[in-house]
Amino acid sequence: MRILLYLGKGGVGKTTTAAATALRCAQMGSRTLVVSTDIAHSLADSLDRPLQSEPTEVASNLFAQEINVVDEVRKNWGALQNYMGKILQKQGMSRTVAEEMAILPGMEEIFSLLHIFRYATTDEYDRVIVDAAPTGESMRLLAMPESFQWYVERFFGWGETAMRLTGGLLGRLMPEQDALAGLPKLVDDVKALQEVLSDPKTTSYRVVVNPEKMVIKEGARAVTYLSLYGCPVDGVVVNRILPGVRAARRVDGGEGDGPGQAAAAVSAPSSDPYLRQLQAHQARYLAEIERDFYPLPLLYSGWRSEEMVGIGPLQSLADELYGERDPGEVMYVGQAQEIEEEGDDFVLKLPLPHIELDKIRLAKRGDELFISIGNFKREYLLPTILAQREASGAVFAGGMLSIRFPCSSQ
Repeated sequence: MRILLYLGKGGVGKTTTAAATALRCAQMGSRTLVVSTDIAHSLADSLDRPLQSEPTEVASNLFAQEINVVDEVRKNWGALQNYMGKILQKQGMSRTVAEEMAILPGMEEIFSLLHIFRYATTDEYDRVIVDAAPTGESMRLLAMPESFQWYVERFFGWGETAMRLTGGLLGRLMPEQDALAGLPKLVDDVKALQEVLSDPKTTSYRVVVNPEKMVIKEGARAVTYLSLYGCPVDGVVVNRILPGVRAARRVDGGEGDGPGQAAAAVSAPSSDPYLRQLQAHQARYLAEIERDFYPLPLLYSGWRSEEMVGIGPLQSLADELYGERDPGEVMYVGQAQEIEEEGDDFVLKLPLPHIELDKIRLAKRGDELFISIGNFKREYLLPTILAQREASGAVFAGGMLSIRFPCSSQ
């Protein structure tokens, strides 16, 4: 079983990439399910097939599903929501507010993931391809398996306290209090989910970007937080490259001269000044992507004049992205970045290409860290824990840059 999650800023082509990937997996003989967890579903439009909240066969070996988040919450949390809502009402809340408060943060995302997790515990599918919500929501979704347990344990304890304070009155008024008995199993399921999401042999995360500044930043932030949560990222899809903009196809994890050494260029400039300027911008941003996402493999796809709807266009996109390669392969093993604790300090470790060592220069602005070594430059988006500290120095050895962030009190 392999689970591939495609994430990215809304509008970058994440849904079509997930659908094309699923189609290629199915054509290579794997029984494949492509599923959307985004509330604003567009998977059915991409496949040009009506979809339901249960898997629907759309081609040989290929099944698709758009998860009904509201139904998942109702099935998994309905009795508990009703029970906790009544407790909150007894504390003076209105019914409407009480029922809203009884839904924990990230509940919808958790149950969407648990729904997918059930497929991982059976032999029904060989591959599950996930069209995830836009990046910000996905980050919260992927962090929730741990924080969800924290919330549930305290919610559970709070409910028991309320029962004691009312002298058992709530128990007599609400015989459905046995709904709480399901909480331990739910917590166990979430723990098992966390293990699957962080297992690189089972799960891979792939970030979809376009050669645009804001999209690149969003993608870089996604990789930063996925690495922080221990989620195995094994590739980046660079989508919607304009005709005439040349980019080296790199899917081998960064062998050769390294990123940015053979910078993208405009090989066939447009005669139109507006398009020529767009081509130049994209060439520059492609070079940035090569640097900033190293050592992750990059998969490229061009801008298309046809609408990406239906099996034919998706087949063409799969050919361009993967060639003869199996999309279900683990394309990269290892962390794109790591944060280690050394006493009260944090040390950020970044793999860098084989570059000539020169004086390392660091500059920090808010949550952005600018790294310069000779002619090599990289912009890195810091997680909050590091953005609150200042970088004190860096050492580059063995292809790894280690940057120290001492405790702010020092």
